[in-house]
Amino acid sequence: MNEITIFEAHTSYVLALLFTKDTKTLISAGMDNVIHLWAVPEWKLIKTFEGHANSANSLSLSPDEKILASCSSDQTVRLWSFPDGENLHTLQDRKKTVSAVQISPDGTWVAAGSYGGRAMIWTLDGEEVIGIKASKKNLSSIAFSPDSQTLATCGLGDDILIWSLPSGELLATLSGHKTAVGSLNFINQGATLASLGYEGSVKFWDTSNWRETRSFQLESPGVRGLIFSPDGETAALSMESQVQLRSREDWQLLSEIPVSTKVVSSVAFSPDGNVLAIGGADNKIRIWEI
Repeated sequence: MNEITIFEAHTSYVLALLFTKDTKTLISAGMDNVIHLWAVPEWKLIKTFEGHANSANSLSLSPDEKILASCSSDQTVRLWSFPDGENLHTLQDRKKTVSAVQISPDGTWVAAGSYGGRAMIWTLDGEEVIGIKASKKNLSSIAFSPDSQTLATCGLGDDILIWSLPSGELLATLSGHKTAVGSLNFINQGATLASLGYEGSVKFWDTSNWRETRSFQLESPGVRGLIFSPDGETAALSMESQVQLRSREDWQLLSEIPVSTKVVSSVAFSPDGNVLAIGGADNKIRIWEI
């Protein structure tokens, strides 16, 4: 483990990070409203997407990497041609902050989760498919299953809700977290859903029956996010002034990466799992070789 580089990326928090499949480009989104493209391994700025009028909160690439989706506190979802940055569609469902966006694994839909508890799905041509009243409270995370037929939503409140697509039928309510749920990840080819709760617990759910199979309580304070390596074997947890790497199988601590800012606001693995990008409240991106 060693830090490859650290560089100033935005003029405010780095809120989302995403590598392209060939690992030649890192995409970042910030509280400064813009999206940057960085050349890898030079880590030089090569392109900026401008258009959002407020914080750019989340990013997702289509499977063919021809469309980039972003969402913002300006209450919109934008679909951009990638990598040239032409704004193809600007989508708005309600006058609420859009906190999460994801393009389905089959490239059919783009889903967004908003404050006020609304989940909205469009086609990549910008046509409305279905709106789901997922909660009365703010949504923080959404996740498509690998077959694109199921959407999981979570946010303020104790429950994770599972929806069938495109009908919008509620399939299951997963209870066990307290106060809020911040991250959702389908792993094991969709056989498992992993969730991170505000209270610091990570839970694993069997997607065949939606029952909880394992739960781990984290002792470190300020746990903000959870992602998994491309092979699903390593979990990266964003915490106060550090990122923890843990084994999914037995949850053993593999490594602690120090970060010289209290708030770690985004983390992304490279597709080969060898590089970890870390975004912070100090506007910087740190690149670590794993």
